[in-house]
Amino acid sequence: MAPDIEKRAKEAFVDDNFELAVDLYTQAIEIDPKNADLYADRAQANIKLGNYTEAVADANRAIELDSSMAKAYLRKATACMKLEEYQTAKAALEAGVSLVPSEPRFTSLINECNDRIAEETGEIPKQLTQSTPPTAVTPVGSHLSDGTVNDSSLSQNSQPTLVTRAKPKYRHEYYQKPEAVVVTIFAKGIPSKNVAVEFGEQILSVSIDVPGEDSYHFQPRLFGKIIPEKCRYDVLSTKVEIRLAKAEAINWTSLEFTRENTIIQKINVPSAGGTGTVRPTYPSSKSRVVDWDKLEAQVKKEEKDEKLEGDAALNKLFRDIYQDADEDTRRAMRKSFVESHGTVLSTNWKEVGAKKVEGSPPEGMELKKWEY
Repeated sequence: MAPDIEKRAKEAFVDDNFELAVDLYTQAIEIDPKNADLYADRAQANIKLGNYTEAVADANRAIELDSSMAKAYLRKATACMKLEEYQTAKAALEAGVSLVPSEPRFTSLINECNDRIAEETGEIPKQLTQSTPPTAVTPVGSHLSDGTVNDSSLSQNSQPTLVTRAKPKYRHEYYQKPEAVVVTIFAKGIPSKNVAVEFGEQILSVSIDVPGEDSYHFQPRLFGKIIPEKCRYDVLSTKVEIRLAKAEAINWTSLEFTRENTIIQKINVPSAGGTGTVRPTYPSSKSRVVDWDKLEAQVKKEEKDEKLEGDAALNKLFRDIYQDADEDTRRAMRKSFVESHGTVLSTNWKEVGAKKVEGSPPEGMELKKWEY
């Protein structure tokens, strides 16, 4: 049954019905999930639709199933270049050209990646010489030197077709630190063998395939670049937790990249000789930033060192005694003070607990009952 669906998918692709092609390739993959060609061909259809992150995920899966498939590397590179992931695209092209050294388009695209990387890093881009063959426009159905189907999408800028996306199967959220972004996908009770996570230069690709259920794919183009070799993920009982290592200590205003959120804010990080702990700071209405922790410590020190006199010093002494006293001492202080109308303060509960405490006015003064 899968070959028939695959044939219909190829026909849909030739007829420029790319959305139907993706749908049919998906059905064929459900029947034959180990077929690398199906993933590689679905990647090509996704490229035509402008679904570049999905195309990268499909190409990665095809390479995982068959590492000798040149067209998978080519399609991964094509999608990555559309996403401006030139380092990742170059790595895929270099792997592909090692399989088919006689194919000139790999070399041509590597040169293009080098130019784009030079522009990003501020270096002077290499000048293309006339000996460098331009990327040729080739018809659908032509073949590479190894016999695989050619990707006409490399040289044709087709208008992407808008696709209405279904509501995600799993909810996700993220938070960030100066050096990393932590993404949480709330997928409960998923075996780790059913979870696949890939990291690109600015791409996160997550796939969750549970037999008998619809597959879940999450492939955002990230707000900023990451360091793939330093990224990791954990499959827990209630969630999948992914740690993305930032390539730059900048504040991500969102998880996914859009043209509207390109404002970059640097995050202050401790110097190499510091303790590595970042103290929290809080906004101020003034131009300078107030360190509230330091201010609080200073106030406490001033209170401790404050020199009081007279009744103020006595009241402070009583407060300190009450604060550090046990419960019996506190009861004695409360009872004696109330019953003596503020003229006696005792800390001996055995003495005051069994009798009423009589008032004891200072010498030369008389205690009188207040008349209402």
